[in-house]
Amino acid sequence: MTLEWLPRDNEIKDHALFKGTDYFGTEPPSTKYEKKLIVDPEGNEIDGLYSAWVTLNNPKQYNSYTTEMVKGVIAGFNNASLDRSVVAVIFTGVGDRAFCTGGNTKEYAEYYSKRPNEYGEYMELFNHMVDSILFCKKPVICRVNGMRVAGGQEIGMAADLAISSDLAIFGQAGPRHGSAPDGGSSDFLPWYLGIEDAMWNCISCEMWSAYKMKRLSAVSKVVPVIKEGEKWIRNPQVITDKWVDDGEIVYGEFKKGEDFKNAREFVKNATTDFTLLDKAINDTIWKLTNLFPGCLIKTMDSIRAKKKFFWDYSKNYNRHWLAANMTGEAFLGFHAFNTKKITGKDTIDFIKYRQLVAKGAYQDDGLFETVLGKPKPTEE
Repeated sequence: MTLEWLPRDNEIKDHALFKGTDYFGTEPPSTKYEKKLIVDPEGNEIDGLYSAWVTLNNPKQYNSYTTEMVKGVIAGFNNASLDRSVVAVIFTGVGDRAFCTGGNTKEYAEYYSKRPNEYGEYMELFNHMVDSILFCKKPVICRVNGMRVAGGQEIGMAADLAISSDLAIFGQAGPRHGSAPDGGSSDFLPWYLGIEDAMWNCISCEMWSAYKMKRLSAVSKVVPVIKEGEKWIRNPQVITDKWVDDGEIVYGEFKKGEDFKNAREFVKNATTDFTLLDKAINDTIWKLTNLFPGCLIKTMDSIRAKKKFFWDYSKNYNRHWLAANMTGEAFLGFHAFNTKKITGKDTIDFIKYRQLVAKGAYQDDGLFETVLGKPKPTEE
């Protein structure tokens, strides 16, 4: 029996919202969008099936996203979501230093600070960016090619899976630099980690290794990217033996003292090779290719729903607080970071600031000038 008698419309509809390449600049800072043919385990390309790559292209500023880049991410995920030929989306950054270090602090300091309405409109775009990842109808894999910090960690956690270079570091920066990790981390991290680990990651602004993130089940896979000849070398800055010290598991913690200093010097001069990282990406894409697409997206959305619940619950009022904060602590934090080449410090004088707050000081430009760093003395 055939179904040839059923009426058919052979014209394929185009459901994409974004046309052309207007949202994807060619020069950094920009967001790149490209499609790559699926490759089988033997290296053969599969005709007509692709992975879509949404790539943050601002390597000189550690792939921090500008307003226009945020628009590009939204457009990229929308295009991939509605493209029948796309199996999975790879979210990554240009280079070997950073996936993303969050919002562009230069833009924050020089345009958005003390303009709360403008920052509120920007945060509306940011919320749409996270939504575009969480609602993408294709699996999203974060290819962590380097630092995944602050807002970079937040948009990376919106992805379904993370496969990381073992040189990558992860963490938040908000309370140290004038903000709060309310772009997803305060929503997502309690699902990824235990509640106290989530709390400490958010408030301490410590950087954690990829191996620690793997130990705590916050990334799917970690692979080495340093190669000497034919030998792969795991990140020597990190303890990768599973041993215990004073009752605490130290696997994945950074080494200390001279051991760390020597390892850091070695890494600085080492050659990176992302072959294993991209193999792990391709292996994962191949597994996803060999699944029913409808059953796959339903399964993913069932799991995503837990992240979406808390993200949707708080994303709008978080946006309003973050906008209002641009007149106070965010102004201080972002300007301190943006002027670090002038002052030699990337933070304010926290002790002096807290002492003034304790005295009920009026938060005017005079107070701001008091706690911001002063220009370094010029050499004669």
